[in-house]
Amino acid sequence: MPAHPDEVRDEHGYLIRELHGVKLAEILNYLVQHYGWQELDRLIRINCFANNPTIKSSLNFLRRMPWAREKVEQLYIDTRTDEVLRQRREDAKKAADPDGAGGE
Repeated sequence: MPAHPDEVRDEHGYLIRELHGVKLAEILNYLVQHYGWQELDRLIRINCFANNPTIKSSLNFLRRMPWAREKVEQLYIDTRTDEVLRQRREDAKKAADPDGAGGE
């Protein structure tokens, strides 16, 4: 039975929604790698993602604007939760079908 999204834990056992030990810079780097600046701008409409975006300028803005930081953190939580749940489904599928995992 799948876990409720609010109860999904990362590979270290921490609830993803609590952002335990995750720094804003790590969150932003993860999202930029996952989505890219253009998609981030589409998902969260803030100028620091649209006009000559850099990690440094975006961090400065997000640290000054709590409403923007909350949106970025929520996107991270949602994205990480989806990623962990998808990986669990793939692992369960592989475990249920060992022949599909590279047998003869």
